[in-house]
Formats: sequence, structure tokens, C-alpha cells
Amino acid sequence: METKGLGKRINMVRKDQGFTADRLSELCNINATYLRQIEGGAKVPSLPVFINICNALKISPDYLLRDALEDNEVSKIRELAALWESTSPSQQEIAAAMIRAVLERRED
Repeated sequence: METKGLGKRINMVRKDQGFTADRLSELCNINATYLRQIEGGAKVPSLPVFINICNALKISPDYLLRDALEDNEVSKIRELAALWESTSPSQQEIAAAMIRAVLERRED
């Protein structure tokens, strides 16, 4: 399993959501040192800890594991949904217009 990618992604999401390592570790009922080891790629979280991290960060497991999973349509759709949800209404309008423009110009 690609532990560095998983750890980096957890670290990125944690920081994006404004959590300190101490706060996230409290929410997940783990030691902050253990969380830092996970984020650094030195440790792989157990399944219960991984689920707690996903729940605390309100993020799907496949987003965190995307480097370890095969590329498939479901994960692409989920990634797009996560990106969509993280944008403002005006950004969503722009993205939708861009998608429509691409679809209008596509070659069949």
C-alpha cells in the first residue's frame, strides 16, 4: 500500500479543514504522535482508525486511498462530486458551462 500518498492526503485534508493534528487525533481517539506517523507515511492506520479519520474529516475513503486503488469510473465520479461540493455556486456555474461547451464540441 502507498502509505506516503495516504498520509499526505490525510495531512492535506486535515489542514484544509483547519484541524490541528492534536484535534484530529482527539476526534479519532488516537495519540497525536501516531497520527503524525500516519501522515508521514511511517505507519498504516488500522481499519477502525482509518474509518474514524474519514468520519472526522467527513471525507470518503476512496478519496484518501485513490493512489492505492485502481482508476475506475466510480472513484472518478466521487472525486468530481467532492470537487463540485467544495466550490462556490458561481464556480459551479462556470464549471457547468465549461462542461456543456466541451460536450457541444466533442467529436462522435
